[in-house]
Amino acid sequence: MSKDAPIDQLRTEVEDWIRTTGIRYFDPLTNMAMLAEETGEVARIMARRFGEQSEKESDKHMDLGEELADVLFVLLCLANQTGTDLQGAWERSMLKKNSRDADRHKNNPKLG
Repeated sequence: MSKDAPIDQLRTEVEDWIRTTGIRYFDPLTNMAMLAEETGEVARIMARRFGEQSEKESDKHMDLGEELADVLFVLLCLANQTGTDLQGAWERSMLKKNSRDADRHKNNPKLG
Protein backbone atom coordinates (compact mmCIF):
# COMPACT_ATOMS: atom_id res chain seq x y z
CA MET A 1 0.00 0.00 0.00
CA SER A 2 1.21 3.54 -0.68
CA LYS A 3 2.34 6.07 1.90
CA ASP A 4 -0.97 7.82 1.21
CA ALA A 5 -2.72 5.04 3.10
CA PRO A 6 -5.09 6.38 5.80
CA ILE A 7 -3.17 5.19 8.84
CA ASP A 8 0.12 6.43 7.39
CA GLN A 9 -1.47 9.84 6.82
CA LEU A 10 -2.59 9.96 10.44
CA ARG A 11 0.84 8.83 11.66
CA THR A 12 2.45 11.64 9.69
CA GLU A 13 -0.01 14.17 11.08
CA VAL A 14 0.81 13.06 14.64
CA GLU A 15 4.56 13.13 13.92
CA ASP A 16 4.28 16.67 12.53
CA TRP A 17 2.31 17.79 15.58
CA ILE A 18 4.86 16.27 17.95
CA ARG A 19 7.74 18.03 16.14
CA THR A 20 6.06 21.45 15.98
CA THR A 21 3.90 21.60 19.10
CA GLY A 22 4.41 18.64 21.37
CA ILE A 23 8.21 19.06 21.69
CA ARG A 24 8.79 15.28 21.93
CA TYR A 25 6.96 12.03 22.57
CA PHE A 26 6.31 11.01 26.13
CA ASP A 27 8.14 7.78 26.86
CA PRO A 28 6.31 4.61 25.78
CA LEU A 29 5.29 3.64 29.33
CA THR A 30 3.77 7.08 29.93
CA ASN A 31 1.92 6.79 26.63
CA MET A 32 0.69 3.33 27.63
CA ALA A 33 -0.70 4.81 30.86
CA MET A 34 -2.29 7.63 28.86
CA LEU A 35 -3.85 5.05 26.53
CA ALA A 36 -5.39 3.31 29.55
CA GLU A 37 -6.68 6.66 30.82
CA GLU A 38 -8.23 7.61 27.48
CA THR A 39 -9.74 4.12 27.10
CA GLY A 40 -11.24 4.54 30.56
CA GLU A 41 -12.93 7.75 29.44
CA VAL A 42 -14.44 5.90 26.47
CA ALA A 43 -15.59 3.13 28.82
CA ARG A 44 -17.17 5.68 31.15
CA ILE A 45 -19.24 7.17 28.32
CA MET A 46 -20.26 3.75 27.01
CA ALA A 47 -21.29 2.44 30.43
CA ARG A 48 -23.31 5.51 31.32
CA ARG A 49 -24.75 6.55 27.97
CA PHE A 50 -25.31 3.16 26.35
CA GLY A 51 -25.12 0.80 29.31
CA GLU A 52 -27.17 0.43 32.46
CA GLN A 53 -25.37 2.98 34.61
CA SER A 54 -27.06 6.33 34.97
CA GLU A 55 -25.20 9.23 33.41
CA LYS A 56 -24.00 11.87 35.84
CA GLU A 57 -24.67 15.48 34.95
CA SER A 58 -20.92 16.08 34.87
CA ASP A 59 -20.52 13.37 32.18
CA LYS A 60 -23.14 14.69 29.77
CA HIS A 61 -20.68 17.10 28.16
CA MET A 62 -18.27 14.28 27.23
CA ASP A 63 -18.06 13.65 23.49
CA LEU A 64 -17.58 10.01 22.48
CA GLY A 65 -15.96 10.95 19.17
CA GLU A 66 -13.40 13.18 20.87
CA GLU A 67 -12.54 10.48 23.39
CA LEU A 68 -12.17 7.86 20.63
CA ALA A 69 -9.93 10.31 18.75
CA ASP A 70 -7.80 10.72 21.90
CA VAL A 71 -7.37 6.92 22.02
CA LEU A 72 -6.38 6.92 18.35
CA PHE A 73 -3.88 9.75 18.87
CA VAL A 74 -2.09 7.89 21.67
CA LEU A 75 -2.12 4.65 19.64
CA LEU A 76 -0.50 6.51 16.75
CA CYS A 77 2.10 7.99 19.11
CA LEU A 78 2.97 4.50 20.35
CA ALA A 79 3.23 3.20 16.78
CA ASN A 80 5.46 6.09 15.75
CA GLN A 81 7.82 5.91 18.67
CA THR A 82 8.20 2.13 18.54
CA GLY A 83 8.62 1.98 14.77
CA THR A 84 5.52 -0.16 14.39
CA ASP A 85 4.10 -0.29 10.87
CA LEU A 86 0.49 0.12 11.91
CA GLN A 87 -0.73 0.38 8.31
CA GLY A 88 0.94 -2.91 7.41
CA ALA A 89 -0.33 -4.54 10.59
CA TRP A 90 -3.85 -3.34 9.78
CA GLU A 91 -3.67 -4.74 6.27
CA ARG A 92 -2.37 -8.12 7.52
CA SER A 93 -5.08 -8.22 10.18
CA MET A 94 -7.81 -7.53 7.63
CA LEU A 95 -6.45 -10.23 5.31
CA LYS A 96 -6.55 -12.67 8.21
CA LYS A 97 -10.07 -11.66 9.17
CA ASN A 98 -11.27 -11.92 5.57
CA SER A 99 -9.80 -15.39 5.09
CA ARG A 100 -10.16 -16.98 8.52
CA ASP A 101 -13.51 -15.42 9.33
CA ALA A 102 -15.02 -15.41 5.83
CA ASP A 103 -17.93 -17.64 6.88
CA ARG A 104 -17.44 -17.81 10.63
CA HIS A 105 -19.95 -15.11 11.54
CA LYS A 106 -22.43 -16.05 8.82
CA ASN A 107 -22.59 -19.55 10.32
CA ASN A 108 -22.89 -18.40 13.92
CA PRO A 109 -26.45 -19.14 15.13
CA LYS A 110 -25.96 -16.65 17.98
CA LEU A 111 -25.81 -13.81 15.46
CA GLY A 112 -28.78 -14.93 13.33
